[in-house]
Amino acid sequence: MTRKITAVTARTQFGQIIDRAVDHNERFLVERNGEPAVLIMSVTDFVRTLAPAPDWLKDLQEDARRKGLDKLTMDDIDAEIAAARRERRARQRQPAE
Repeated sequence: MTRKITAVTARTQFGQIIDRAVDHNERFLVERNGEPAVLIMSVTDFVRTLAPAPDWLKDLQEDARRKGLDKLTMDDIDAEIAAARRERRARQRQPAE
């Protein structure tokens, strides 16, 4: 939702406006002398609006959320990669049967 506010309101309540834009994806159309001047919105909202994720990426993200993979930390990811590399090296060292 986009709310219209005056430049004076934007100036006096700037911190609160930023918090609402970031935390609640609110947009603020700032008017100067009754004319639209600038739009305040979060970067996340801006990117989503300007360059939405392609369907294949949305599908991958949803799959990751369902599996809980979106909760992994960088340390968890690094550990998974290291374990996969160890397994691959171990398989490569085994003699062919």
